[in-house]
This record gives sequence, C-alpha cells and structure tokens, in this order.
Amino acid sequence: MTDIVDQQTRSRMMSGIRGKNTKPELALRRALHAHGFRFRLHSDKVHGRPDLVLPKYHAVVFVHGCFWHRHEGCRYTTIPATRPEFWQAKFDANVARDSVVRKRLLKDEWRVATVWECALRKPDQVAASEELLSAWLLSDEDQIDIGEESAQRS
Repeated sequence: MTDIVDQQTRSRMMSGIRGKNTKPELALRRALHAHGFRFRLHSDKVHGRPDLVLPKYHAVVFVHGCFWHRHEGCRYTTIPATRPEFWQAKFDANVARDSVVRKRLLKDEWRVATVWECALRKPDQVAASEELLSAWLLSDEDQIDIGEESAQRS
C-alpha cells in the first residue's frame, strides 16, 4: 500500500506534531486545575520529564498519545502502511523508553499515572478521567492507567 501524500508532505505533517502542550494535555490540565490541583509542567528535575508533576502528592502524570506510545488494544494504535519496519522500530523504542522511565520513577518512590489520549477526546471523557485521576491522587495507589474504557465506566 502506498501513502496518499508525497514524502515531503508527510515529513512536514509529522514534524508539526507537538510533544508537549497537546490538546489532550491542555484539557486534562484545565480540569485538574479547576478542581484545585496544582502542578509543575514538564519538570526537568524529575526523570522522564513528565507532563505534570504534583509534588504535594509525590505523583507524576504522563498524557500519552495512543499512536506514539502504543496504547494496547486501542483503535488509534495503527501502523502506517509505508515503511512499516521503520515505524515498528520507532514504536518499540518508545514503549521501551516509557517502561524504563516508569520503573525508574517507581523506584524513586514517585507515583505514576498514565492518561491515554483516547480518554480525553470528548468533554465527558475529560471529566471522567479527571475524576479517576483525582481519586487516585488522594489514594495510596502507586500507579494508574486511564484509557477510553475506564473514562467511560466511571
């Protein structure tokens, strides 16, 4: 299967994808802030530069894109038809890095939350994800993973 755009256009499109301050991240930040949670953004003082650092709760939050970080079982986790070997290697490296970062943070006694992009697509999902994250922050649990299915259940 061939790509529907030429290589230059695809390169320009891919280079425009943001690494921080994404729409899902901004939506979650607004919801958490509205409920009184205060946080630091992309702190280089914490391993892995998490999207949000909540020092009061000794917790970090990663807002992961389902495509880039390979949300298992998610409909948004696709592999491009062109150069699938390149993409698979890139995705494998992302997943391996995420695993190392999570293990290091847990070892350093940080609590780690991952909120997937699919759980932040609609306003009601953002609200449900924020509720789950708020409850987790106030708990003693060391990890939480919030995806589309968990945001719909609450």
